[in-house]
Amino acid sequence: MIDFYYQRQDLNVISDKIKTLYECFNIENCRKEAILLSNKQGEEDFWQDIEKAQTVNKKLTVIQKKIKSYDNIKKKYDQTVELLDFVEELDDESEVVAAKKEVDELQEEVEKMSIVALLRGDYDANNAILSLHAGAGGTEAQDWVEMLSRMYFRYGERKGYKVSVIDKLDGEEAGIKSITFMVEGENAYGYLKAEMGVHRLVRISPFDSNKRRHTSFASLEVMPEINDVNEIVIGPDDLRIDTYRSSGKGGQHVNKTDSAVRITHLPTNIVVQCQNERSQIQNKETAMKMLIAKLVDKREREKVEDAQALKGDIKKIEWGSQIRSYVFCPYTLVKDHRTNFEYSNIEAVMDGDIDVFILEYLKRS
Repeated sequence: MIDFYYQRQDLNVISDKIKTLYECFNIENCRKEAILLSNKQGEEDFWQDIEKAQTVNKKLTVIQKKIKSYDNIKKKYDQTVELLDFVEELDDESEVVAAKKEVDELQEEVEKMSIVALLRGDYDANNAILSLHAGAGGTEAQDWVEMLSRMYFRYGERKGYKVSVIDKLDGEEAGIKSITFMVEGENAYGYLKAEMGVHRLVRISPFDSNKRRHTSFASLEVMPEINDVNEIVIGPDDLRIDTYRSSGKGGQHVNKTDSAVRITHLPTNIVVQCQNERSQIQNKETAMKMLIAKLVDKREREKVEDAQALKGDIKKIEWGSQIRSYVFCPYTLVKDHRTNFEYSNIEAVMDGDIDVFILEYLKRS
């Protein structure tokens, strides 16, 4: 006789988690708000204020996605319970493996949704601005920055995010000295803030003719994009704006006009720059977004006793300060030093498969 005793125990735990998700996501209020926003879309003058209309549409999309995710997980739970009942009733051994697999998959999905429920910070739902900088290691470190930037671009593709370069400084021989890029998508900052810190590479350097093993470092800074311009008040005399000729490769306007923009916030000496947009005006707008993000980040860190609230503690970019190590030689392993989580498939990680590290970090933070 087939008995799913352990699976039903798991389902009891899953049921409790689903009830918690209902409360965390405030599904009842979400359903009411979705109706109100849908009614607004139907008003005759809805598109007279385009910016307001786009805000309503975006908010409705987020709410509807949240409701759909909850409804889907609840439906799958009900179907899984029915499946276990059906298999027990039939007493069909051939269906046991499939039924157990359904419980395992449901458990995994609920776990992922529980992680999303943790993303309730003021800026977790926002887009993210990432800046990678080469540390100790010379050309090897600059090559490491290029490898990491590709990893985050591939991660963005996997998540369905839009990733675009804001500013980039190429290395003299190879690789990238520094690169700043925007990651646009729901909860982009909430997830990627877990990646802030120093990343360490150990491998046989392709730039060393003696084929010696090298250790290199790169730091990643992560900030939320701030959509509300009133978040920070900037005085007219607080800024110094400089323009210069873009140094990037290719493009019709690159190296021909002073379209690149550098903005210095004089009270804090924070400097941001952008050169990858098509015009000086666009570069200035993007640079201002970066400046506001940095100022909000600074303000939030000053609010709390724990300096890791938003960006964490970016230490000196060298040995002993890394959050994660990527070892290519003498063995292959990626280890997160904050959680002690290890993953041996380094090729998959470098191809953007970093969710396992992010989720593990968020579960423990």
